[in-house]
Amino acid sequence: MKPINTARLTLRPFSILDASFLIKLMNAPNWLQYIGNRNIRSLAEATHYISEKLIRSYRENRFGLLLVTISATNTPIGMCGLVKREGLYYPDLGFAILPEFENKGFTSEAVEAVMKFAFQDLQLEAVQGITTPDNLASIRLLEKAGMTYKINTKLPDSEKEFMLFSTK
Repeated sequence: MKPINTARLTLRPFSILDASFLIKLMNAPNWLQYIGNRNIRSLAEATHYISEKLIRSYRENRFGLLLVTISATNTPIGMCGLVKREGLYYPDLGFAILPEFENKGFTSEAVEAVMKFAFQDLQLEAVQGITTPDNLASIRLLEKAGMTYKINTKLPDSEKEFMLFSTK
């Protein structure tokens, strides 16, 4: 996958060199509250996650979660991209940002770039998104991305109920 550039951001594939940032992101309070604990606490665990989940997705699906950086400073601030998720028919739009970068329009800018990539480059028929009912910021972002609420659903191997949004 090639990097995606916006006015302020660069979205690029993760590499194992990003392991320490991934630990920070996946243990941020907003990640733990809304996405869940992935038990990624060491460089070895983060490196394994990057190689077995993220890099594998780029290879197998032509898409995946991308590292989001501020272009001017190359500062990593979050992730955004598409995930092939068991239990969903279309690719799932995923995003997360460090708390100190929230409410600055970065996530919205990244989401817009990923949606453009999904439809223009990948020629996808539709994109879906899931979130918990209490995650109002994610609900607003999914709606801003052109998705509408469809149903509440549970994914395989999860007891949690999610709101399912879709562009189709």
